[in-house]
Amino acid sequence: MKAMEKVKVTTLDALTPLIGKKVIVDNKEIGIFLTEKGDVYAVSNICPHKKGPLSEGTVSGNYVYCPLHDQKIDLLSGKVQEPDSGCVQTYTVEVIDNGVYICL
Repeated sequence: MKAMEKVKVTTLDALTPLIGKKVIVDNKEIGIFLTEKGDVYAVSNICPHKKGPLSEGTVSGNYVYCPLHDQKIDLLSGKVQEPDSGCVQTYTVEVIDNGVYICL
């Protein structure tokens, strides 16, 4: 089993609540999201339906809405909410001394 690698992708100060941020790590496009409660989540930035950029979507609670067609995606599990279906990859996020790290 491969060991998890932590990659610093941004700082907490560089994130705005409810506004996504796109980062690229190992040729993977990842969306980083800061919720109103201060939680940070990371998911694949590509919507499974029409390949919309999730980092440009609307954030509400622990969900992001795809900007192309409003598919609702759970930032915790990556699951697309009914009546739609699908899933995006989620990444473990750690905040250490204001640095935001993704575990790959």
